[in-house]
Amino acid sequence: MSGRGRLGPGDRVRVDGTLLTVVGVAGPAVRLADVDGTVSTVPLAVLQASPGFTVIGAGAPLAVPATGTLEGVPAAAVEQARWWEQHILEVLHGRRCDDEGGQSRPEYDPAERSLAGRERSKVAELNAAGVAVTLSTVRRHRLRYQEQGLFGLVDQRVARRTPRFGRVDEAVVEAMRAAIAETTDASSRTAGFVLWRTEQLLAARGDAVPVPSQRTLYRLFDKLAAGKHVTGSATTRRSLANRPDGPFGQVTASAPGELMQIDSTPLDVLVLLDDGVVGRLELTGMIDVATRTVTAAVLRPTTKAVDASVLLARTVTPEPMRPGWVDALRMSRSVLPHQRLLSIDERLEHAAARPVIVPETIVCDHGKVFVSHNFRASCRFLGINFQPGHEATPTDKPHIERMLGSVATGFAQFVAGYTGANTERRGRKVQDGPLWSMLELQELLDEWIVAKWQNRPHDGLRDPASPGRAFTPNEKYAALIEAAGYVPVALSGTDYIELLPARWQAINAYGIRINHRTYDAEALNPLRGQPSGVTAKKERWQIHYDPYDVSRVWVRDPAGGWIRALWKHLDRVPTPFGELAWDHVRKGLPEATEAEIADAVKALLQRAHQGPAAHAATAKKTARRDKRVAARTRAAAAAMPAASVPADEPGEDQQTATARQETRLAKVIPLPLFDPFAEADKPW
Repeated sequence: MSGRGRLGPGDRVRVDGTLLTVVGVAGPAVRLADVDGTVSTVPLAVLQASPGFTVIGAGAPLAVPATGTLEGVPAAAVEQARWWEQHILEVLHGRRCDDEGGQSRPEYDPAERSLAGRERSKVAELNAAGVAVTLSTVRRHRLRYQEQGLFGLVDQRVARRTPRFGRVDEAVVEAMRAAIAETTDASSRTAGFVLWRTEQLLAARGDAVPVPSQRTLYRLFDKLAAGKHVTGSATTRRSLANRPDGPFGQVTASAPGELMQIDSTPLDVLVLLDDGVVGRLELTGMIDVATRTVTAAVLRPTTKAVDASVLLARTVTPEPMRPGWVDALRMSRSVLPHQRLLSIDERLEHAAARPVIVPETIVCDHGKVFVSHNFRASCRFLGINFQPGHEATPTDKPHIERMLGSVATGFAQFVAGYTGANTERRGRKVQDGPLWSMLELQELLDEWIVAKWQNRPHDGLRDPASPGRAFTPNEKYAALIEAAGYVPVALSGTDYIELLPARWQAINAYGIRINHRTYDAEALNPLRGQPSGVTAKKERWQIHYDPYDVSRVWVRDPAGGWIRALWKHLDRVPTPFGELAWDHVRKGLPEATEAEIADAVKALLQRAHQGPAAHAATAKKTARRDKRVAARTRAAAAAMPAASVPADEPGEDQQTATARQETRLAKVIPLPLFDPFAEADKPW
């Protein structure tokens, strides 16, 4: 306790109003005796933490030097305070801080002179040196130094900080705060409107409050509106207002699927819909909080309740490799525990490097899609805890909100037909460029998630012991699988079909027609033209289909099983969602290198930016057809009878005459104006 007082046998202390005497010190324990002679042993740490603990006769402890408070103080004032510090230290301890090895001067020796005597000696010394001070001045400096350290010796006139809002009346501050709060859900306006509204609120108070000048109000506005986007984007302003006032909460997820979040948002890309019309899509995605894995993401013109159920079904089923994907995207070449998972689910033999995660808890907002009966029933079927967040509180699911924003910056802006977040950021004639279809764009998004997102180091997946290392979602999944001690088993194929949306249709001789696509299979032969026996559905058959996979549908047979019917043109038209069979399985492949994955992402973004090849071929054919039509038109004009062509002007050569004939305009005959009153007066 050197420098802060010493405690030894014979010292008296006061603890919570009781006077005690120290009779012994043994290591970290102190033996105390009260006025009655009762001895007790107390740990030193407990004694010092006891309420009201003081050592009788010890001086006030010096304050810890607060060097940070000297920032912004003029250098001359700091130098003057350090000069005073040398003298105050000599008054307190008999020596200056720069003379620790020397002896105390007789007039400042604590063993010979009292504290008051040392203060009088300092007054006499300074006055003799030409510095006029009084005893009260030295005593005041000594007390302030003991309380505040070096900052207590600084001239408070230069260290005094002005109030945050200056001398503006508090009523004006409150009125402007109220005016700024009104802009949260309103349209964006200028600072002049907020000042006008502040004056209106002050006038409504009824008491005479002095209104500062315009320049003062503008300075006050800059301080109160800092970080609130009052005059900026209305979307950003509302988002900032939704943030909690206190510390951000955090829910820790230690296993895959323990906590997942789902949400949807418009995608800033124009596409060609099924009817050929240019439109926009909605992106619905699901993310695992523990691993930041995007388990599924689907695109639809309008998100419906059945789409959320299909998204849930895709989450718990493997992602198959697609034709055209590089071999580095296979799960067998990733950091995922493929061999262990393959022993549980054989479908992972040809799966892409995206984990299959079965949710335990799903957090969503109060959108009609997610609180619908279909989605709740799907969650009950899988034993998932359905947890809606608070209304109008996107901070309850921040991970999926951030993921949807990352899709816009990392994927959508590279795609042909990108529109930007709003009309202010939109280019000209975006709809006239090459546009992807909805199914093609879905395939590009799936490939980007497997190639880019799952292999991108995430800032939220850092090792607490080594914060400089950031993991990818696939690496975090592999690590948590080892820590969790189990591997979640995905759904079977039958369970996946049960989760798909259903429709009721007849089975005709040519098969089943859905959205102008015909599906057929030999197993449907006994059912063609036959009633299903379900009178409530007009004797039609139950059919389950995947809205994002146009290659096949499933028909429930009379025995309760499923018959798979394929699209009739699947073998002739390449579709991005066809589940193709592999010719052979390559064994013992090395893990995919970062260079291979990076090349795959680069090729994907370049292909998405160029647009579909079919559109380019069509544009080339159109250009050739236009040239052919123009050539035929010129040939027809050259073959006109001579009587219809005006005579050449003298001095013209044949080439100039031909050019003049081609550029000569025909006679314009204006159409008469239609007069409805004149027409009404005509006899009929």
